[in-house]
Amino acid sequence: MSASAPPSAPAPAPDALRDRGRGAMLGLAVGDALGAPAENMKPSEIRRRWGRIEGFVEDVPAGTDDTEYAIFSGLLLAAHGAALTVADVEAAWHQWIADRDEGPFRGAGFSERGTLENLRRGLAAPISAQHRHAWSDGLAMRAAPFGVFAAGRPAEAARLVAVDGTVSHDGEGIHGGRAVAAGVAAAMVAGDPPAVAVDAVIAAALLVIPEDSWTARSLGRAVGAARRCRHDPGSTPLDTERAVRSAVVVGGYPWTDLAPEAVGLAFGAFAAARGDFARSVLTAVNMGRDADTTAAVAGALAGALGGAAAIPPAWAAAIGPARGSCLPSIAGHHVLDIAELLTPAGAGAAV
Repeated sequence: MSASAPPSAPAPAPDALRDRGRGAMLGLAVGDALGAPAENMKPSEIRRRWGRIEGFVEDVPAGTDDTEYAIFSGLLLAAHGAALTVADVEAAWHQWIADRDEGPFRGAGFSERGTLENLRRGLAAPISAQHRHAWSDGLAMRAAPFGVFAAGRPAEAARLVAVDGTVSHDGEGIHGGRAVAAGVAAAMVAGDPPAVAVDAVIAAALLVIPEDSWTARSLGRAVGAARRCRHDPGSTPLDTERAVRSAVVVGGYPWTDLAPEAVGLAFGAFAAARGDFARSVLTAVNMGRDADTTAAVAGALAGALGGAAAIPPAWAAAIGPARGSCLPSIAGHHVLDIAELLTPAGAGAAV
């Protein structure tokens, strides 16, 4: 699959941008909460337990590290804007995470744990990102705020998220974050019709990562599988999920947080649903693997494209302020507050 420059679209008015920013951040949190119960599960296990997941399966839905780290990065970006530096990011990791007494096993996934251990040992970026999970989807899961901030400027979104990721990720881990940030930035300004808008989002993501990277190949295969299913009138949601999953999942590999895999699954779900919010996130959830992250990314893309109104009201209403279960310093912050800080009325505001 070759990437071409997405067609230009008139920039939405500030109110429309704010709505799309709210959609992106709320979409991330909704996808995270929908996917959390299915994290690390196989599709067959999901079907045995719930059938096909069509909504929240827990009485009290809650986000995970995906939402809390996205809030963390959003606050950091709001404080520094386009002037964000690696030193700023490293200082924030120390102040808000590494230098606090979190207790055992706090701080999220493998890439975050590796980063925190390195920072606590006195290592600085980019050496702090030299751990065994620098290729994880931990940057992709927190990349959406950069696309919201740099709406309509995918290359700038990709640049900024790479600055953030230098502390914790390398290689394919950075590529995954760049693809997501650029995709959200394009979705924030994409117009109609949906098929053209979705293609523009995918093209923007592919333009900011190396064509021969694992992430680009995975994303292209997933989107290709989704498109083939979409054009087959006999294809069912289960057929689509199987096809997209088979296109990118590394069979038998025990870790589900591979950035190329998670980003591919998320964009495949988004493409299969033609950007429809509910279908995007539910396709991602029902494919299992790192379901909270894939659904969070798909939700951010679809939410940025459709705005907050595209998210089912009952799902949106279930999202409250962060609990701080992963990052205690983030407790009380709401994703919608982050959206307000990053869109025209609040972009660049100090926190």
